[in-house]
Amino acid sequence: MTAERIAGKLGHAFSDSALLRTALTHRSYGIPNNERLEFLGDGILDFVVADLLYRRFPDLPEGDLSRFRANLVRQDSLHQLALGVGIGEALRLGEGELRSGGASRPSILADALEAVFGAVYLDAGFAAAAEVIGRLYQPLLDALKPGAAPQKDAKTRLQEWLQGRKKPLPRYELLQTSGAAHQQNFEVACIIGNPALRTVGEGSSRRIAEQVAADLALKELKA
Repeated sequence: MTAERIAGKLGHAFSDSALLRTALTHRSYGIPNNERLEFLGDGILDFVVADLLYRRFPDLPEGDLSRFRANLVRQDSLHQLALGVGIGEALRLGEGELRSGGASRPSILADALEAVFGAVYLDAGFAAAAEVIGRLYQPLLDALKPGAAPQKDAKTRLQEWLQGRKKPLPRYELLQTSGAAHQQNFEVACIIGNPALRTVGEGSSRRIAEQVAADLALKELKA
């Protein structure tokens, strides 16, 4: 998928197409890359989602709004949205990342989508970025149910699934840490003995990587 088709799916025609190309360029490819745009897009996304929730649910307390926002801006949600837009098919990656499956890695896709939000902002301003984010997030917002019990995290759900079947609990193993001190990437394995299963998750913290690995394990077990 070309960058132009990505723009079409976003519903935004870029005046400066170089911004979109940069947003779709991973640091492994070279410079310029999307790290700075990701930083910008992350801040814009947090604000826009907070504003959407505030207006959509005028009676919800701060705690519930914060919980909804955390769920909407987490890596898994961004990853799913990025897949829908086709981000992975247009990413520019270095040879090493290409060989290791970087085009489908949740952390890379989520970061790239945030970078795209930053690119839209620089190209056409805050209103344009908010419009793109609002359009992409509409299905997720529609699915929110105030008053429902909070969703348990992936590690808890995996543990309960295994305990309910009298299976041994998983263990988590840190495989590697990469990146600069201010922007590290963690790779963690979730290892289950019975049934024998090993999944690998990545994230900007060890906790996030463990959650991603646990979620992948649970999906495989249920499949």
